[in-house]
Amino acid sequence: MEFIIETAGERLDVYLSDRLTELTRSRLRRLIDEGAVLVDGSRAKSGLKLKPGMRVTLDLPEPAESGLEPEDLPLDVVFEDDQLIVINKAAGMVTHPAAGNATGTLVHALLYHCRDLRGVGDEKRPGIVHRIDKNTSGLLAVAKTNTAHVSLCAQLEKHSMRREYQAVALDAFRDAEGAVDAPIGRNQQDRKKMGVTRKGGRVAVTHWRVEHRALGLALVRCRLETGRTHQIRVHLQSIGCPVLCDPEYGPRQKTVLAVVPKTHEPLRSMLAKTKRQLLHACALRLQHPVSGEWMEFHAPLPQDMQCVWEYLLGIDESGGMESAAQTF
Repeated sequence: MEFIIETAGERLDVYLSDRLTELTRSRLRRLIDEGAVLVDGSRAKSGLKLKPGMRVTLDLPEPAESGLEPEDLPLDVVFEDDQLIVINKAAGMVTHPAAGNATGTLVHALLYHCRDLRGVGDEKRPGIVHRIDKNTSGLLAVAKTNTAHVSLCAQLEKHSMRREYQAVALDAFRDAEGAVDAPIGRNQQDRKKMGVTRKGGRVAVTHWRVEHRALGLALVRCRLETGRTHQIRVHLQSIGCPVLCDPEYGPRQKTVLAVVPKTHEPLRSMLAKTKRQLLHACALRLQHPVSGEWMEFHAPLPQDMQCVWEYLLGIDESGGMESAAQTF
């Protein structure tokens, strides 16, 4: 693939991104760094300012074999067409293969369900645009073509894709709604965890709104402006309102049981039996990568969260359910 530059001043990566719309900007940068892109026969940097007459060549490699095998695993498909598929992921399923999770992931299930998914985006994470933690349930959009992959990645980067979550947290919220704007990076004491950090972190913003308060607990609606690893869990913990039943960032069980009165034994029992964070990706709004139509999807709370949610709403019948359907 060859291009002859006609106008001056454009960056190499931007120039290629505008013309190769089936490739993401990050993929193009990797290709440039790996030497697959040459300018006048020589390797160049992504930020090179192009001049008229320069010859840019791209040797696009064949998709690498990932070694991933399709697996016939159950999927809750909310929407599907020839460009994308929206999944309501069950808690307990890992999004893509990683250390300790070589099989049984959502990617393995998608490779079985979508036979032509290989070569879309990253070969190790074909089709994946954004992730949901293993023990978080809810909506996930997956690209089925490179065109869709580029479009959905761009929507994430521009924050035009809307992702909302429901959570049950300790109620130490000072206001009815607000936002946490704090960078997230690796926890310096435990590298397997994330944390709010002043150095080396990435910009992270979470908007939250309390839908209902009862028994020292809060039903919370969160909207992601960015999408960092464990973002909602880390941000709510950082303001003293951790997500319940979260083994990594949540309050200790004895703390929760100290908050919930003994007169509410059914709730105490439910929380004691729950082994995963009470966090669910409930709503997703995105623009179709080909038609441009805005699409909105909703996923009901899974049973474990629904039981807790309804119990807390039942403590005070003043509203709750109606406000939970609002967006912000």
